[in-house]
Amino acid sequence: MLKKAFQQVSISLALGVASFGVVHAADITGAGASFPYPIYAKWASDYKAATGNTVNYQSIGSGGGQKQIIAKTVDFGASDDPMPAADLEKNGLLQFPAVIGGIVPVVNIDGVKPGQLKFSGEVLANIYLGKIKKWNDPAIVALNSDVKLPAQDIVVIHRSDGSGTTFGWTNYLARVSADWKSSVGEGKSVKWPAGQGGKGNEGVANYVKQLSGSIGYVEYAYAKQNALSHGSVQNKDGKFVQPEEATFAAAAANADWKSAPGMGVILNNEPGATSWPITSATFILVHKVQDKPTQGAEVLKFFDWAFKGGKASASAMDYVALPDEVTTQIRAQWKSEIKDTAGKAVYQ
Repeated sequence: MLKKAFQQVSISLALGVASFGVVHAADITGAGASFPYPIYAKWASDYKAATGNTVNYQSIGSGGGQKQIIAKTVDFGASDDPMPAADLEKNGLLQFPAVIGGIVPVVNIDGVKPGQLKFSGEVLANIYLGKIKKWNDPAIVALNSDVKLPAQDIVVIHRSDGSGTTFGWTNYLARVSADWKSSVGEGKSVKWPAGQGGKGNEGVANYVKQLSGSIGYVEYAYAKQNALSHGSVQNKDGKFVQPEEATFAAAAANADWKSAPGMGVILNNEPGATSWPITSATFILVHKVQDKPTQGAEVLKFFDWAFKGGKASASAMDYVALPDEVTTQIRAQWKSEIKDTAGKAVYQ
């Protein structure tokens, strides 16, 4: 499925680049994060079939998406990292989430089945700090008395490139481990205390698949498509939960979206008995004052359509659609905050 999705993306990218400079009345352009690119391409394809309107999206990374929307060279920007409130205010931007995904620990241990191994946040942090070195360490055994764990060295795998996935992973570890927070911290790239790096989710997944005794972290889709053994993780309520659409959605539903500037909620370690503790959203950026209100209205129409009609395709491609209560908040913000130069609301 994922391979097919990326093939579709490649085709869409070629078409997008070819026509990027030729914008018609109902055509819109966007650029930014690579994580949501497959689903944005799928939504664009379905939207084209349903309405005849075209969405050209370039996967250039979150930083590029933020730069291009600030420069007004695209109709919308996309970023996995929520833009800080001060930067939103400075650049006159509105930010809203578009889709959700989960980051999962994956392991390669002989005899351990998918979902069988349990982790706490502290154990994951101490593995990545290099403090826990063997799979039969007492801290891991205490969580997994029903699993036969080998006296085998743990091979830690992390990303070698800067990524939103690494930001989500390190942000989670910083929230659950004071040692991790003070010695490593969070970011798209960090100074790793242990392990070896793989490029992209594909690189980490391939290393874990090949190396016995290894552990890595990947987007949920890559764990599924590579048939990797994922672990369950203890959440903020003390419950061990499995990574799946329902637990990602629970984290989103339990988040306090209203109080976060620009709805820039980081969904890690949300409360709730069924919340997956390492969940992330990806975001869209648009200008509050639309110099080209027709283009601005088309951007909002596209995402309004995606929120209503794109849920099934999101699920099929291993993403999670936003809960209805969140999209209701987003539409309210569109109506109250996105206007043309005369002060008229763009979204009707």
